[in-house]
Amino acid sequence: MLKIIILFFSCCFLYCTSTFAQTIGGSAAYSFLKQPATASLASIGGINTSQISNDVGLAYNNPSLLRSNMHQQVNVNFNRFFAGIYQYSLATAFHHQKSNLTHAFGIHFFNYGSIQATDAVGNVYGNFTPSDYAIQYSIAKQYKEKWHLGFTAKWINSNYFIYKSQALAADIGVAFYDSSQQLQCSFLVKNIGTQLNKYAINASQEELPFDVQIGISKKLANAPIQFSLTAHQLQQLNINYQDTIFNNDNLIENKRFSFADKLFSHLVAAVQVYLKEKIELNIGYNFLQRKELSNINISNGLSGFSGGINIRLKKIHIQYATGFYQQNNFNQVGLVFNWNGNPIN
Repeated sequence: MLKIIILFFSCCFLYCTSTFAQTIGGSAAYSFLKQPATASLASIGGINTSQISNDVGLAYNNPSLLRSNMHQQVNVNFNRFFAGIYQYSLATAFHHQKSNLTHAFGIHFFNYGSIQATDAVGNVYGNFTPSDYAIQYSIAKQYKEKWHLGFTAKWINSNYFIYKSQALAADIGVAFYDSSQQLQCSFLVKNIGTQLNKYAINASQEELPFDVQIGISKKLANAPIQFSLTAHQLQQLNINYQDTIFNNDNLIENKRFSFADKLFSHLVAAVQVYLKEKIELNIGYNFLQRKELSNINISNGLSGFSGGINIRLKKIHIQYATGFYQQNNFNQVGLVFNWNGNPIN
């Protein structure tokens, strides 16, 4: 069965790299959709489609991770970025026994603080508060014993003073979970959709941050450790970005990316270590993020690394994540609990 899964994922990779175009370097709209909505996801590199966990927050990212034991589970998160930017998210699930379907609802909201509105010559017209949010509904079903299928529909809204835009998008996920081997593999296509309203009347139609991902997670049989490896943006081989105009103006040599550079830029690695039953330590490494945050003039420190802790109490899980951006870091906090106050499975 594992050989069949590897062959399936290989075919998906070849199909996606030869079929789809990719927008890189910030050329897609609604880039906030790429930010991890939960602390659990942020702590393992920000991108993961296959982690073995009973956390509806991870299912917010991949609908095929929705499970019946997430019934009435709630995940709420808060993240304070730099310069007064705040991120909030909520996800919850409900399992319908008669149809054997698991439903989920989620919202992901960004507030960019108060910004002064001026015209081209500097006249002040007051303050405005730009924001982005996405509201989504997900549904998932188990197929036979080991397969799980999921679908998410999203309403996206963006509001930047007089510039406003809306879009519709969808995610489609497939996961294979072998409980006897503690192995999970997944295939995910994110942000399939279109812009409904453009930011300005004469503006061109903008693309969504489309992404094709595959992932594999494995829990060791004789050690409390889980390893994950995720590949993202598989629709194009070279996803490295460089500003050639900036480089030329500053006499910086433009890079030539090798095949290894292009390959590793797709990968995010993660490790979860379980200390007894109540504490989980997470570490992630995002190769592309490390490369994009590297600067020849300053120390790059732990750029690309992220980490966190999950304290698993009986009726509530407390999650914390931090990530490193050159010499700065963020702090994201999440809570997981049940509507009815029951213990979390």
